[in-house]
Amino acid sequence: MGIYLNPDNIDFQEALNSKIYIDKTGLMKYTNSVIRTEDKYICVSRPRRFGKSMAANMLVAYYSKGCDSREMFSSYKISEDESYEKHLNKYNVIHINMVNFIDRRKPVSESLLNLNNKIIRELKKENEDVDCSDWNDLISVLGEVFIEKRVPFIFVIDEWDCVFRIIKDKESEQTEYLEYLRNLLKNQKYVALAYMTGILPIKKYGEHSALNMFTEISMTNAAPIQEFTGFTEEEVYDLCQVYKTDFNEIKLWYDGYNVDGISIYNPKSVVECISRGTFRNYWTSTETYEALKVYIQMNFDGLREKVVDMIGEEKVNVNIEKFQNDMSTFNSADDVITLLVHLGYLTFNDGKVWIPNSEVRQEFINSIEDGGWETVMNAIKASDELIEATINKNEEKVAEMIEKIHDDNSSIIEYNNETSLSCIISLAYYSAKKDYITHRELPTGKGFADISFIPKKNSDKPAMVIELKYNHSANTAIKQIKRKQYSDKISEYSGEIILVGINYDMKTKKHTCIIDTIIKNSL
Repeated sequence: MGIYLNPDNIDFQEALNSKIYIDKTGLMKYTNSVIRTEDKYICVSRPRRFGKSMAANMLVAYYSKGCDSREMFSSYKISEDESYEKHLNKYNVIHINMVNFIDRRKPVSESLLNLNNKIIRELKKENEDVDCSDWNDLISVLGEVFIEKRVPFIFVIDEWDCVFRIIKDKESEQTEYLEYLRNLLKNQKYVALAYMTGILPIKKYGEHSALNMFTEISMTNAAPIQEFTGFTEEEVYDLCQVYKTDFNEIKLWYDGYNVDGISIYNPKSVVECISRGTFRNYWTSTETYEALKVYIQMNFDGLREKVVDMIGEEKVNVNIEKFQNDMSTFNSADDVITLLVHLGYLTFNDGKVWIPNSEVRQEFINSIEDGGWETVMNAIKASDELIEATINKNEEKVAEMIEKIHDDNSSIIEYNNETSLSCIISLAYYSAKKDYITHRELPTGKGFADISFIPKKNSDKPAMVIELKYNHSANTAIKQIKRKQYSDKISEYSGEIILVGINYDMKTKKHTCIIDTIIKNSL
């Protein structure tokens, strides 16, 4: 048993000892299925504090012959799988956290030599009876130990991509690092499984796209293990039942990551929220908003417009294919946006990206509070006044405020279409999130209401249904709400419902508003 070779299971035991632990041992069913196959190379990238290190420690505890973990896993899902006994504590495991070795003040070659020496020292201590030809050559030592002992190696490499985050601008050293990993792992008989975790997918460098033997599991393509990317909705619902937490509120705050069709919650935030009993920003507070600000302030055509659209709760198109999988090579707005998906600030599905939840959306607001985004921030800051005017049925003021917000932001957002007005409405009513659950294009009755605001529990605010039109009339919008029976489908709400019809004329850019009220009785 060593630090790097065949570690014990203490690190994973600490996860099990925690107040909240979600059983993710089913991941080993997948890793067991690819051991000693052509699919034995797995690279998992996901945002910080999404459980990467916990999963790495779990694999170490399960596979390492340096400990006995039978009792540890006996009550968890993996123990029910037919592959459980075959692989339990049967392998030489080498566990490396690259952050502990890569030093920006030193050449990568020196850092890797230090890593090699530490692993060789433990290999020699545990295999003194093996007559290795060169105890200074790690690859040679691994090969000869395997030939002699016939116990293959499993490599668990955490934070594998730290080189591309710590040494951002030294391509030659990044290439040297990729070659090191390729030589260590690719086509080596001693490798039974290689499992790497990081934030970024594998760096693309021509021929060095380098570790092309790896199956990449990322925030843009997590199959077939997407359920292990974070907490699933079912897992969070069960936690809320146990700890008496409002599931709908936790969904609003921390849900929204769409990973190959599965709804994923931020693990860090869910655990903190349930443990502390308070809804607030937890994941985003682990890193300064300046980290996000640097990227969204970049000068690429269309980036600013897309950011504003997403703050306004729109989904925007993105091409993720050209991203070079690093934090310094950007050629377009799409490259920046793709990086933000991997960092966890956006989520991706079917060619579109959006801000996943309220927690992350607040981080975007923090990042645009200064530096040329004043018109957007003015719209958001005026939202309390606009909500009050709407509730008070002040049609003229509502129309006037929305017209100003639309005019002020017309240089950012395409002016003349209903989608752009929908984005403006979301910005204008931004502070409604305090008292309302917002639904975009809520399916209702015989059609769709563009935006519906349903009061949260214990809120004394009335519900609001807003229908948007252009080149028609605000009265047409109100008639459409009533004709399509939007309000009848707000099934869990009874009480006053404010119907808001908004129209703007494409030629004059004049906005008009009509507000009506109905009372929906409880069933």
